[in-house]
Amino acid sequence: MNINKVLSKAVYCRFFEKRVQQLLNNKTIQVPTYLSIGQEMISAVMSEYFPKFKIFGQHRAHSTYLCYGGDPVELAGKLLGTSNKKEGSASISSKEIGMYGHSGLMGDQVPIAVGACLAGIGSCLAIMGDASGEEDYALASFGFAVKHKLPILFLVEDNNLSILTEKRVRRDWNHHEVAKSFGLKSYNCNDSIEELSQVCENAKHNLPALINVNTNRRVWHAGGGVDDYHGEDRLELELKANPLSNINDIKLEVENLWDSQLQKL
Repeated sequence: MNINKVLSKAVYCRFFEKRVQQLLNNKTIQVPTYLSIGQEMISAVMSEYFPKFKIFGQHRAHSTYLCYGGDPVELAGKLLGTSNKKEGSASISSKEIGMYGHSGLMGDQVPIAVGACLAGIGSCLAIMGDASGEEDYALASFGFAVKHKLPILFLVEDNNLSILTEKRVRRDWNHHEVAKSFGLKSYNCNDSIEELSQVCENAKHNLPALINVNTNRRVWHAGGGVDDYHGEDRLELELKANPLSNINDIKLEVENLWDSQLQKL
C-alpha cells in the first residue's frame, strides 16, 4: 500500500472539512452537517483495501465519499445548497462510486447492506458508529451474514461517543467480541495506517468480517463546534512520522474548489 497516497487522501479530507467547519461557524452553510474531522484515516485506508465494495454508510461520511472517488464539487454544492441533489450531509449517495444514501434511522444501513449483498450486488461495506451497532437489527445482521456466508465487511468507526454519551455508560460489551460470538471474523484496532492496514489485509480474506476501529472525532456530533472530549489526532501523528511533500498543493486545490463554489452563491 502506498502510504503517501493514503495520507494525500486523508489530508484532502481534512482541508475540505476544515473549510466546511469555517462555513458552518459563520453560517454560510446552514444545513445539518456531520463532519469527519479526526476520522479521515479510516476512510483513506479502507478505500485502498476495498476499492470496489458497495458502500452503505450513515452520517459523518464526507471522508468516505471523498476517499472512494466522490466528486468534491458535488459535495460542496450539496452543503451550500447550489446542487440539485437533496440528500444533504447525512445521506450522501453516488451511483458513480456505488455509495448508497442513509435514510436517517440510526443503524438501518446495516441490514440494508446485508440484504443487498444477499441479492448479489457484489461485496459490501457496512459502516456504522459505535452506537448504531447497538441496534437490534444491526446485531441480527451479523448472524445472518455468517449463516449465508456473505462477502460483507462491517466497519465500526468507534469514537466512543453517542452524541456525548460514552460507551461505558451505554453498555458493558464490545462489538468485536459480540461479532465473534456470531461466528464473524472480528478485529479491534486503532486508526493508525500500520495497524489498520494489517487488519484490513486479514479481513479481506475472511469475509464476512467486522472491524472495530478506535478513533477520535475532533468536532461536535453535528455542526462545526469543538467538543470538550479530545483524543489523539491520528492524521497529525501520521504526518509527523511520514511528512507529505505535496501538502501545500492539496491545500491550494481545496481552497480553489471552495472559492469557485462560493462564487455561485
